[in-house]
Amino acid sequence: ANTQVDVVERQGHRTRSLPLQIPLSYVPVTRPAQNLLGRAVPGHRIMTLGSDDSLYPIAVLIDELRNEDPALRLNSVRRLRTIALALGEERTRRELIPFLNENSDDEDEILLAMAAELGGFVSLVGGPEHAQVLLLPLETLATVDETVVRDRAAESLIAVASAMPVPALVEFFVPALQRLAGKEWTARVSATRLFTPTYARCPPEHRPDLLRAFLALTKDETPMVRRAAAQALGDFAQVVEPEPLSAELLPAFLQLTRDDQDSVRLIAVEACGPLAKVLPREAVYEHVLPVLQHFALDKSWRVRYNVAQQLPALAEVLGGEATRAELLPAFVRLLRDGEAEARAAAAARVATVARLLPAQEVLDQLLPPVKELAGDGNQYVRAALASVVLELAPVVGKAATIEHLLPVFLSLLKDEWAEARLNIIGKLDQVNQVIGVDLLAQSLLPAIKELAEDRNWRVRLAIISHIPLLAGQLGADFFEQKLGQQCMRWLQDTVFSVREAATNNLRSLAQEFGADWAREHVVPQVLALAGHQNYLYRITVLAAVSSLAAVVPRDTLCNAMLPTVVERAKDRVPNVRFNAAQLLERLAGLVDPPVVDQVIKPVLAELAADRDADVRFFATHALAACDDLAAMA
Repeated sequence: ANTQVDVVERQGHRTRSLPLQIPLSYVPVTRPAQNLLGRAVPGHRIMTLGSDDSLYPIAVLIDELRNEDPALRLNSVRRLRTIALALGEERTRRELIPFLNENSDDEDEILLAMAAELGGFVSLVGGPEHAQVLLLPLETLATVDETVVRDRAAESLIAVASAMPVPALVEFFVPALQRLAGKEWTARVSATRLFTPTYARCPPEHRPDLLRAFLALTKDETPMVRRAAAQALGDFAQVVEPEPLSAELLPAFLQLTRDDQDSVRLIAVEACGPLAKVLPREAVYEHVLPVLQHFALDKSWRVRYNVAQQLPALAEVLGGEATRAELLPAFVRLLRDGEAEARAAAAARVATVARLLPAQEVLDQLLPPVKELAGDGNQYVRAALASVVLELAPVVGKAATIEHLLPVFLSLLKDEWAEARLNIIGKLDQVNQVIGVDLLAQSLLPAIKELAEDRNWRVRLAIISHIPLLAGQLGADFFEQKLGQQCMRWLQDTVFSVREAATNNLRSLAQEFGADWAREHVVPQVLALAGHQNYLYRITVLAAVSSLAAVVPRDTLCNAMLPTVVERAKDRVPNVRFNAAQLLERLAGLVDPPVVDQVIKPVLAELAADRDADVRFFATHALAACDDLAAMA
């Protein structure tokens, strides 16, 4: 027999009854309350139920979940996994999950945390064979007013469904989905997201019912539901069989594109691309293409923006000839759209469309608006173009690239907006392969050298990442002449990330041009900075030595680089000394044992007695590592 008892009693405050079903055989005793980490909670006493102390964490959870302080309730919800582990699988199913379902009326932040936690509960309730117990609380959360809570609950429902065996999916999840699809509009919105993963795993005999339920949502009386259905339609089309796709889902899509609500039509456009990938080419040409052409002239810039996003997918399905005849005029209009967002969306996809067209068509139709966009008054449009314009070089060939695209590249390389400069830098390798090294040196190198000292450190960092690529194309002598000194100047940059990238860059150059080149051109210039008055640059020298140590000849390491490290181990700044200690530990594995015993270990022994605690720590650790190396030898 079971009874209800008061689990928690607050001393000095109004007592609140917190019922918990427990067997009568337990004998209540009292002890100071503790939180979930085992720490005492002042002013509380809590009942332990006989010898079964495993009820104690759930009692604390119930107390905190019903606390007037939202922070305590949120904290408790975020510890649900700990509570479930303490209770075990059976009692989590029997007690914790029902309790959570009964207490799903709370603040949005708490409900959001609960929805997130439950998505990972399958293993805590006994595995996939018991996953259905999670459906009811998540179904409840999928009906609340707050969008982010519903969305998170839907994600968790999908996670639970993916873990369920197919028979359980049919027996428990499909009815839950159908219940959601028949409840209030918030639940119906959540339901639209669940059809794709459910339909994909359901046996064929259950799929028609699911399809009918989804089609009903596309005709729902509430615009928000139709909008959600339109948003889900593209993904749903990927799992529906060809016959119902053409006979039932395509007409639903066309109906949504004619919806009287702008927001529904706007989202319906997004299904054009996904539908084009799964429908027969004739159906795309007959039904989807006219929709896109119509919306390309829509008065709403948001609709035109979506058209620009979907147009390349249709172009890839229809092929070059249909793209040239049917889609290119609309795309060119979007490149010259009066709204910057629409122009940016089209500009970001100009290379995708260009690859489907003959080179002459690209030169005649696309290059004129591309040149205009390079000088667009909106910085985001220029940045979008910069991210893809270099991909046009292989399409139009070397001569057209030099004549038409090179001025665009140079303009964007010098753009006042850092994002545009960064985007063009990120694709430099594509134009280099087309125009060749000579033209690269004549036209792009001056701009690259200017960007190497750009006022924006992210631009400098991006240039460094492309230096090894340029080095391979320019050759050792030409590179040393044009960019060698700049690589050294980066070691003295004011930004740590740039200095760090510069040291890694030196290693890449040494690997590209060889150890002898590094010994002659890099090592002397790096070591010359070892006495710099700024301690940060002295640390950078140590980082550069660490980076180069494995790629330079051993005699260079022992005769030139190691003495510099030993000297820095006596630096007046503790940060330099402990960096030297760390580096000596690394070098011990690269030099001969006598060098370790005669040079490295004496220095580390001296550092192990340093007045600075951090220096002592790293030196002691390095000494131990040296001893380990000796033991393994």
